[in-house]
Amino acid sequence: MTSAAAAAARGASAPAAGNGLIYLMGPSGSGKDSLLRVLRDRLGGNDRVLVAQRYITRPSSADEASVAITPAEFEHRAAQGGFALHWRSHGLHYGIGTELDDWLAQGCCVVVNGSREHLARAHARYPALHAVQVSVRPQVLGQRLRLRGREDEQAIVRRLQRAGEPFAVPAGCRLSVIDNSGALEDAANALLRLTHQALPHC
Repeated sequence: MTSAAAAAARGASAPAAGNGLIYLMGPSGSGKDSLLRVLRDRLGGNDRVLVAQRYITRPSSADEASVAITPAEFEHRAAQGGFALHWRSHGLHYGIGTELDDWLAQGCCVVVNGSREHLARAHARYPALHAVQVSVRPQVLGQRLRLRGREDEQAIVRRLQRAGEPFAVPAGCRLSVIDNSGALEDAANALLRLTHQALPHC
């Protein structure tokens, strides 16, 4: 079997049930990347709790655990079975590499920066995952979006409306909510506790 075929076969194989997988979600501006950065700092040398890198078809910032990749490279990697999870949002492609399955099989807790719209597909592949929604009060979210200066006011209003919309949670999917309206350290502590709870079940 060629290396490309092996990769495709691996990507198509049945993954672990998802014990130990924390699927983090939240609207743009909720602070997911900052939360994961603090979590990585808190973990230190703990090699049983890992934050998965995302592949994104745009330049990544210093806060992100992500790898910038061109759309052509993304499509090629997806075709070869190189992603355990991948989705499209706001005109961009996002993917999580198949190392996710290896880490779960080794008994690790893995935190993935995911998408609310992709939750159903992620849960179908990993039915034991723990979905975690990062919430922020609308007033605080609006302040954060304006401070980062990426979008005009109309775009910010659309993001605030979208952030308040309900999203579908699959039947049987475990869901927790972390409020990140206050101190980032408090939300990071809450996420760290969830990773510790996940470890005995890995």
